[in-house]
Amino acid sequence: MHWENLTLALLPFLIFYYFRRARIDPCPPGPRGIPVLGNLFQLDNVKPWHTFAKWKELYGPMVYLNIAGQPMIILNSRKVAEDLFDRRGSNYIDRHRFIALEKTTGDSFISIMSSTERWRKMRRAIYGLPPLDLHDPTIGFMNDFVDCIGRLSVPGNLLVNMLPFLEHFPRWTGKWKRDAEKNYKIFTSKFENMFLRIKDETVTGTEQHPSFCVNLAKDQKQHGMSDTDCAWLAGVLYGAGHETVTIFNLTSTTMAWFIFSMIQFPQAQVCAHEELDRVVGQSRLPSFADIKHLPYIQALVKEVLRWRPAIPAGVPHVPIQDDYYEGYLIRKGTICIPSIWSINRDPEVYGSDANEFRPERHLDNKGRLKDESNEGHVTYGFGQRICVGRHFANNGLFIQIAMILWALRLEPAKDNNGNLIKPSVDDERSDGTFLHPPPFQINAIMRFEEAESVVQQARDEIMEGILVRPDVS
Repeated sequence: MHWENLTLALLPFLIFYYFRRARIDPCPPGPRGIPVLGNLFQLDNVKPWHTFAKWKELYGPMVYLNIAGQPMIILNSRKVAEDLFDRRGSNYIDRHRFIALEKTTGDSFISIMSSTERWRKMRRAIYGLPPLDLHDPTIGFMNDFVDCIGRLSVPGNLLVNMLPFLEHFPRWTGKWKRDAEKNYKIFTSKFENMFLRIKDETVTGTEQHPSFCVNLAKDQKQHGMSDTDCAWLAGVLYGAGHETVTIFNLTSTTMAWFIFSMIQFPQAQVCAHEELDRVVGQSRLPSFADIKHLPYIQALVKEVLRWRPAIPAGVPHVPIQDDYYEGYLIRKGTICIPSIWSINRDPEVYGSDANEFRPERHLDNKGRLKDESNEGHVTYGFGQRICVGRHFANNGLFIQIAMILWALRLEPAKDNNGNLIKPSVDDERSDGTFLHPPPFQINAIMRFEEAESVVQQARDEIMEGILVRPDVS
């Protein structure tokens, strides 16, 4: 079918959809669109957060868009986002349907599931279990899974996400549908194989290594979850953690930005080294017992997450009922996107230097954390949909950053002439969802002679205590 014919065939649906959802009540200001398609072509599918930031300057903290009849509101203010998602959280508990992602995961990706009883069971299972290490023997497979999820999560990347009636078109009309069916079978088979093996070993008593899967298998009946749900929950939690904590791969988002920031802002590294030497010394590695005594390291973690959030465009919330806020109508089903990038850079909250990397902004004049209960950013989201693994993520980031800075001094690489090779501080890469630093090189230098032997000894002690497990393919 030629594109011209397909466009003509869809035109009546688009016109009906547009007028059926046309706004009557007052909505927030926003850019003018075109008939029927509205603002569809004004959305930047690669780096939408920069467009949101520009719109904030033009239209204020709430920006209204019409995406071919689908209402969308961009929230550029922490106050507005907290008023809606926290204080009225029960109404904004739903998620926008990323239909291709939903089909690919069998509607088992907890971050984008609708607020059903099945979602509540999964969420209770997360809260009820300790955030222990999730056994993962197939890192390459998980990398592919995370990449697939990232591509399908891009706002506006697939027309079916904005025009849900396309979901009901025949299978042959949409490559997204065929890909989703194929990938769901692959992912489900892999996740189930991994989970069921651990479940069988747990039941027979041969599994002794503590993990999330072990605890989930023990309490599966209590949570009322199927094997497939458990398998997907474990896989999705690792996928989310992979993009935040980066236990297995230091090129992942947040840790990569940390290393990038250290070569860009060497003074922050100097301050971290001074604190580590004073509190920990040079005869042992830092541990979780040191966390309260290392406020600058904690501030450094907060600032990396604030300065370069992993998902800067935010994750959409959807109201389940019509709502009014500041005289504006927010209709049921409206896609409400908290612009994490803009909120994390609000000069009214972070000062005139909000765009700069400065960990000290999280400390008082005595060098203590200003508010230990405050994240210092909104990167983990809002309300009842806030990232459930944020405490695990914070702990993982803290211990990795503390250990790296205890042992190493990170510097930009040099070319053959001795000139520093350092990318622009404003350079970035994105697939439309996750924000990555540009490719860069570093020199990692041991800070003192004993560092290598201390690290090696700690590694040997850890390896001796690990139960060696067979590979799972």
